[in-house]
Amino acid sequence: MRRILLVLAFLLATGLAAALIAPSLIPADAYRDRIEQAASDALGREVSISGDISLALLPKVQARAGDVTIANAEGFGEEPFAQMDALRLTLQLLPLVRREFVIEEFILVDPVIRLEQRAGRNNWSFGTGDTAPATSAGEGFRRPGALPIEASFGDVRIENGTLIYAGDGDARRFEAVDLAIGLPGVDAPVSLEGGFTLEGRAMDFSASLGSLRGFFEGARTPAALSLTGPIGEVGFDGHILESRELEYEGAADLDLVLPELAAVFGASLPPGEGFRRFAATGRLAGAPGRISLSESDLAFDDITASGSLDIDYAGARPRLDGRVDIPELNLNPYLPEPAGTGPGADAGWSEEPIDLSALRLVDARLRGSVGRLLVREIEFSDAELDAALDNGRLSADLTQFLLYGGRGNARVVANARTAVPSYAFTGRLEALEALPFLTAAAGFERLRGTGTLGLDLTGSGSSIAAIMESLSGTGDFDFTDGAIVGVNLAQVIRGVLNAVETRSLPDAFGDRQETDFSALRGTISMADGVARNPDLTMLSPLLRAAGEGEVDLGARRLDYRFTPRAVASLSGQGGEADLQGIGVPILISGDFADPQITLDFATIARNLVQARAQGQLGDLGQLLDLERMREQGAGGLLDILTGAAGTQPAEETETQPGETPADDQERAGDLLRGILGEAIRRSQEDTTQETQDEPAAEDGESEGSSGGG
Repeated sequence: MRRILLVLAFLLATGLAAALIAPSLIPADAYRDRIEQAASDALGREVSISGDISLALLPKVQARAGDVTIANAEGFGEEPFAQMDALRLTLQLLPLVRREFVIEEFILVDPVIRLEQRAGRNNWSFGTGDTAPATSAGEGFRRPGALPIEASFGDVRIENGTLIYAGDGDARRFEAVDLAIGLPGVDAPVSLEGGFTLEGRAMDFSASLGSLRGFFEGARTPAALSLTGPIGEVGFDGHILESRELEYEGAADLDLVLPELAAVFGASLPPGEGFRRFAATGRLAGAPGRISLSESDLAFDDITASGSLDIDYAGARPRLDGRVDIPELNLNPYLPEPAGTGPGADAGWSEEPIDLSALRLVDARLRGSVGRLLVREIEFSDAELDAALDNGRLSADLTQFLLYGGRGNARVVANARTAVPSYAFTGRLEALEALPFLTAAAGFERLRGTGTLGLDLTGSGSSIAAIMESLSGTGDFDFTDGAIVGVNLAQVIRGVLNAVETRSLPDAFGDRQETDFSALRGTISMADGVARNPDLTMLSPLLRAAGEGEVDLGARRLDYRFTPRAVASLSGQGGEADLQGIGVPILISGDFADPQITLDFATIARNLVQARAQGQLGDLGQLLDLERMREQGAGGLLDILTGAAGTQPAEETETQPGETPADDQERAGDLLRGILGEAIRRSQEDTTQETQDEPAAEDGESEGSSGGG
């Protein structure tokens, strides 16, 4: 028995000595091929070890290898799937007898790992055979029995790694990847700590899994993640679901710095207060390529909302789809600077380029409600919104909203697909209160009333100035029971004789003056930034008015003619003569910043002469003696006036040498003002005489009465 024990002891000692000595006696190349072949068979990819290699079996299994590469899957290029400067592995020997892996050390030094996905295939799903097929991503990698081993891990690290991901045209490069894994067993909780650099931005992360085996075999597994860095913070606490794919659900907390995030995707956001931050808290669910937020509180810059949001990031651009309810939405931080602000504003519209690059970052379809919507100074309420963003084209439909007592709908389109962006606006407002709306929209405080307003406009350009010069479309308006503020048109007509005499505006303009109307309507046609209104009509009990002209939005100039006329005698309201039916054209022209208002004296004179010829001016008509005007040299303008009155001139009057038609018209105007002045004087004398005669008559009556008594 003793001899048997001695023999067994000798054999064991010999085996141990061989295990210790053999690796140092056998050349590395003798087992390099076997290791490469075994690894290749296990992964289904070619594995090569080009650097130094060492192997020790006692007291632990220790393997060291340098310059290790793992080939890529077929169809994914010639670059290796993975390569590393060094690989270090240490296993406890005795647990291997029980088919257990106790890994004391597993370290990858300077690894470069290339993950790629295209057309539904990826290169990280390993198979068997000489060339492993790339498994469809839809089949998933989590399967029962995927981890049939018992193992525990001690020091598991990745040092200074590089992870390159490319998928369907999108590429990301994670550098300086450091990862430490705590894994006491495949059925025990796993912890991960580390960091990486993405596009120059250092990020730290930590994660945990309830079970490594459960994760790989598709079971429901607790999971948590925390990511912090310049692009923001992401937190998740929930479960990896029972599934073949990496499906998950749980509570999430996101706070993203949008300019930093955009830079990671190779884009830039416009400067200013907008597009700074996105935050969300709520229930998170998803799978590779898609995320869903529900029961969420959302924040975009200073805009808060609640609702649900689905994000699909598997394509070339992320796509957002959801419904949000927004208490208050202020769009001003996202709009270009308006004209008329800042230094040099009087020079015209801004020519600064409008940056619409943000429209190409994502695709989206969002529906929801807005309690209060602010666009410049215009305030909407109770709005229903349906917006779509597709490949740089934004269309936003306000299907209904309330606005200054009225109700309306509108559609806005901004198309950044082409080199020169294009825009469109269609809107209709009913029962609108004109004064607060026009004050907020354009600072125009000269119109009161309630009515309808419709616009259908298109334009294009890379700046506000270019857009204004390109606007085309149509519009219409119809207001009732209101007033034009700033002018008393009845007083303008009553004071026209004095205005012609003094060649100045009647004392009928001012902030306290106004003209009531029962109806004010017209249409607008616009082309190349010039809006034309040919048919303005104003109705009131004492007045009728017509208007026509144009507003050049590009040049910021206007040229408009507004002609009121009395339809009933105004003499009882302070007028100096019966001017019923005579038009008194008001000319509004010049720059937006300094418009000029004048009377068209030549037309007024023509109208007066024509009214005299038709017997509409009473005693005043006797003073407008056409023959007398000829004798005093009214010139060519007189011929126009007599032609307008239906009277043939006695003879042609030629312009004298050195004179111009303007001189001739000025002379005619002076003559006409003189005649009208005489009419005014005579009218005043008659009024004075009547006043003087009235007491005498009363005295006579008294005397007669007394005498009779």
